[in-house]
Amino acid sequence: MTKRTAAKYKIDRRMGENIWGRAKSPLNKRDYGPGQHGQRRKNKLSDFGTQLRAKQKLKGYYGDLTEKQFRKIYTEAERVKGDTGENLIGLLERRLDAIVYRAKFVPTIFAARQFVNHGHVTVNGARVNIASYRVKEGDVIAVRDRSKQLAIVLEAAQSGERDVPDYLEVDHSKMTATFVRTPGLSDVPYPVHMEPNLVVEFYAKN
Repeated sequence: MTKRTAAKYKIDRRMGENIWGRAKSPLNKRDYGPGQHGQRRKNKLSDFGTQLRAKQKLKGYYGDLTEKQFRKIYTEAERVKGDTGENLIGLLERRLDAIVYRAKFVPTIFAARQFVNHGHVTVNGARVNIASYRVKEGDVIAVRDRSKQLAIVLEAAQSGERDVPDYLEVDHSKMTATFVRTPGLSDVPYPVHMEPNLVVEFYAKN
């Protein structure tokens, strides 16, 4: 098992949820935590613990972002007019690696980050290799011609494991995706319940 795959499943087990809804998650077979004490009765979380868990789950879902990266996005969401939790989701979904993952160009968010970093993606015809690049409405994201026949791309596009959300217009024959609009929480196809309102509460108190 690769280090990247191991890290991904470690997040699932730590959260106690199959947060990407993947068929291979160990949580599908064993829904308790890692280690010899994993099956012990879970204590009820405090308000702080519940808020922290919500933050860690959202951070983990987007490829286990660092606290510095996530805090920066939260600060921006707080500055923008409107509901901070909804703004946070919108900013996270506008990351280039998130778009590549949502468009089913690759199978996982971790693969999406690596795919972007290795220069396989263009935005409006220009190569972009920064996973955190902020996509705008109307932008066209595409897999570079020389990368379209990679096995990881072909397998992801044909996978029935998840659907492309309606805020993207995707053409898998051309391997292009147009970012139609910034989504809200209810638009994003999370396999598990995400609570950005608790993330807002966490940062408001800490």
